[in-house]
Amino acid sequence: MKKLRNICVIMALACMTTAMAQRDITFDRELSVGVKGGVTIPSMAFSPSIQQNTWVGYTTGLVFRYTEEKIFGLIAELNFSQRGWDENFGNDPYHYRHMLDYIEIPFLAHIYFGSDVVRGFVNIGPQIGILYHDNFNADFDVNNLPAFTEENRINEVYNLPIANRFDYGITGGVGVELRLKRHIILLEGRYYFGLGDIYGNRKADVFSGSSANRGFMVNIAYLFRIW
Repeated sequence: MKKLRNICVIMALACMTTAMAQRDITFDRELSVGVKGGVTIPSMAFSPSIQQNTWVGYTTGLVFRYTEEKIFGLIAELNFSQRGWDENFGNDPYHYRHMLDYIEIPFLAHIYFGSDVVRGFVNIGPQIGILYHDNFNADFDVNNLPAFTEENRINEVYNLPIANRFDYGITGGVGVELRLKRHIILLEGRYYFGLGDIYGNRKADVFSGSSANRGFMVNIAYLFRIW
């Protein structure tokens, strides 16, 4: 039932995105392509929970944007993004960070406002991703764990294999862009709400509640208006 609900949410957002780009309003069509780069501030929604530190990863990718009408447009991206978590050990002097590297494809409705030079915008829509690499950095032996003083620590996570490499969720953000004839420079802040779990979520599994990606992203992009 949980997976069916999540799939329905994704399908509804995809339909909304398509509908927004097909309204019959006369407007100069515009196609822009470009590159983007920035940082991620990722975390994981674990249940049972794991205390986490704030840390910074990377994101980079390609952007394709098409506007056919005033106010609305469509965006598709191909991104390489780093997600995962950095564990907080409380008073214990240990460090553990698990990095998850994804190929991500968001499909976004683009809602914009402003002048021909400076515009604000809102982007929102579904996103899918494939985990292509993961690794960790720890200052202790994960196969011979030290005596942690914190209670309720989930020691199984250090040797738990990734169960689901396919990820999906909802992403949205706000930003501003500067338009100089065919050249467009934009700054955006975005949040990703993952709906899929990277580990098993059955009652017998370690993370029976959830193990989903979350996180903020800040990026700057350069687009070139083809026409």
